[in-house]
Amino acid sequence: MDRRDFIKTTSAAALASSTSRAVTSAAAVRRPELIKEENARPGADFQLTRVMLDSMKGFRAANVEGYCSRQSVKAGESIDFFVSTAPAARFHLEIFRMGYYGGAGSRLMTVLGPFQGKKQAAPPIGEKRLRECAWEVTTSLTIPGDWPSGVYLGRLTTLPESEDQPYWQSYVVFIVKDDRPADILFQCSDNTWQAYNRWPDGWSLYTDPRAAHAPDVSVSFDRPYGKYCQIYDSALSVGSGEFLMWDFPLCYWLEKNGYDVTYCSNSDVLAPGAITRCKAMLSVGHDEYWDIRQYNSVKSAIEEGVNVLFLSANDCYMVTPFTPNAKGEALRRLTRQTCYGEFREEEKEAYSKVLGPFENPGPDERDLIGARTAVPFNGGGDWTCAKPDHWLFEGTGMKKGDSIPGLVGWEYHGEPDPDRKGLEVVAEGNVWAGGTKLGKYASTIYPGPKGNFVFNATTIWWSQGLSDPPGHIIPWSHWSRPHGPDERVQKITANLLKRATV
Repeated sequence: MDRRDFIKTTSAAALASSTSRAVTSAAAVRRPELIKEENARPGADFQLTRVMLDSMKGFRAANVEGYCSRQSVKAGESIDFFVSTAPAARFHLEIFRMGYYGGAGSRLMTVLGPFQGKKQAAPPIGEKRLRECAWEVTTSLTIPGDWPSGVYLGRLTTLPESEDQPYWQSYVVFIVKDDRPADILFQCSDNTWQAYNRWPDGWSLYTDPRAAHAPDVSVSFDRPYGKYCQIYDSALSVGSGEFLMWDFPLCYWLEKNGYDVTYCSNSDVLAPGAITRCKAMLSVGHDEYWDIRQYNSVKSAIEEGVNVLFLSANDCYMVTPFTPNAKGEALRRLTRQTCYGEFREEEKEAYSKVLGPFENPGPDERDLIGARTAVPFNGGGDWTCAKPDHWLFEGTGMKKGDSIPGLVGWEYHGEPDPDRKGLEVVAEGNVWAGGTKLGKYASTIYPGPKGNFVFNATTIWWSQGLSDPPGHIIPWSHWSRPHGPDERVQKITANLLKRATV
């Protein structure tokens, strides 16, 4: 390398390093008005219009499908997109940030392409029933410094060569994270999105022929998200994981109301520092699959004074350590070990018949949440006030025994921790699994060591009571369903966040 090339190379490296430091520094500055300012920008329609699955009962949309190289990425960092089209077709990729935006639900951030697509091979079945793609990179994007933290959907659309040919669509999904202090940390439940992902044709953590909860089964983030396989049937969400159903109603409501919120993936909370920069952490929707480091990190954050709101259920129920993919990239696989907590007698009997006895390495999730996934695991019911004088219910008008119809489901928490000092049951009642089998739920709140608190809403469907944004479908299961936005759920959530963010 001659002197001129050396100067060019070192100058470019210095500039890149300086730019990276500037982005990181900017991201770490508190900006309480950021979300309000962002949502004042023009909105856009992000929804899919035309999707064709491989079969009526299939999970993939092979006409155009893709995945991302990372669950989350910071401004200034690069993310790769891997896309397959079968048959080969031209396509483009529109990227939207999800929020409120005057009711549109998203803002169009950029359009990439057009690209010439090609069919990329479905992966073989690997050890531990792993399906992990090794596709060629289609395109890469360095996240601009002015893109706020949030959930981002990419809409893939084929571009027909003539007017007599149809176009086809699907999503990819990723999270832009940051380091800035904020009032609220919104943890997406993307581990669980992946655990239930059946792409390409029925392969998830639930499809081992031995049993639905067999240990030592792996899934990879290096594959597209197939059509969601439970509770509702909508091909028009294909590629988005479970975001549009569980996470988006809360995201939409928070941003509509201008809360100071930042976003992350499950893989971003392995160390407590990622949490303690915020006043409150939210677990959202269906947050079942956790690495043990997540559990320890959240527990440590509570000890440091962070308020944690489990607006969710079936939380941290399965122990699933992160491991690298075939290329050695960290945090790209999940392998199920077994459940948190002590096995219930019903579980011991069922599992031993199929799998034989095996050790349980997980702590009792009640030690974190205040309650835990209860037997029967599924069901639906009304969310019934048990302690109307609690500050939680201020302004709701709820009296003891008043209920919010259908808000509990499709999984829930019960069996409150009997040894947790100061724990209060604020709502309780019945659920009915399969419409007939009785279960008991409990919504709880307990004090942390530094004036903070931990709230357990006890239902996956909590966010359904907050909003019904574009692209969202109200779920139903076990002959039960939530009724959509409810002023009481909105007020209870506002009361929680007011206390959690002072």
